[in-house]
Amino acid sequence: MTVLAFEPIATARTPFTDKFGIPRQPRLVDAPGRILLHPPYDRREAFAGLDGFSHVWLLWVFHDDCLTAGWKPRVRPPRLGGRRSVGVFASRAPYRPNPIGLSAVAHHGLAADGDGLALQVSGIDLLDGTPVLDIKPYVPYADAIADAAGGFAHAEPDDRFCVRFTDEAAAAVAARDPDDALALHRLIEQVIARDPRPGYMDRYPERTDFGLRLYDCDIRWRLDGDTAIVTHCITDGDGHP
Repeated sequence: MTVLAFEPIATARTPFTDKFGIPRQPRLVDAPGRILLHPPYDRREAFAGLDGFSHVWLLWVFHDDCLTAGWKPRVRPPRLGGRRSVGVFASRAPYRPNPIGLSAVAHHGLAADGDGLALQVSGIDLLDGTPVLDIKPYVPYADAIADAAGGFAHAEPDDRFCVRFTDEAAAAVAARDPDDALALHRLIEQVIARDPRPGYMDRYPERTDFGLRLYDCDIRWRLDGDTAIVTHCITDGDGHP
């Protein structure tokens, strides 16, 4: 068989600096991202005409330990509570023969800064540092199939928790993001409301304390029934409670 090799054209810069907490699908959380283009692909002319499209497809590579995990013929999707297994090709799990992902995200044009030229996007579900192989326009008449069946993922999941912040946590979030440029408060709220925990966690009701990482912040939260209470937002270098 022919071996194919691909060179990333860009790197995704996202709030998700740890795998725990990444939305399970694109656009479930209004998370911002930058697709930082590599030379020689960092040319505005390569994007001429894209401004007429509201969304783009990102083709990308599962990286970090997903690359060395190997493929599995059966996996346990979170939507099935981690209890039932399905074939890997009936899932979007990372344990694939070729660890390639596909995400449709909103795009907001090009912007250049000290890091280079980047495509601004939102609704991203990629780990920070993810290699991007290609960018394609989302074409509604071809890509949106109104009568498609969604199998075991037939409907968008509802928010699982009502999220509130302690005064200490709210103050720490405001100190980290004083002008709301990162929309950090809303991002924390959205990510936790969707329940980022593994699907099997319902089997362990005694565990109530959790943490996740966004940007350079460790977010600590605890469950009280259907309410998730954010207790700490600790920025790197601040120490730990």
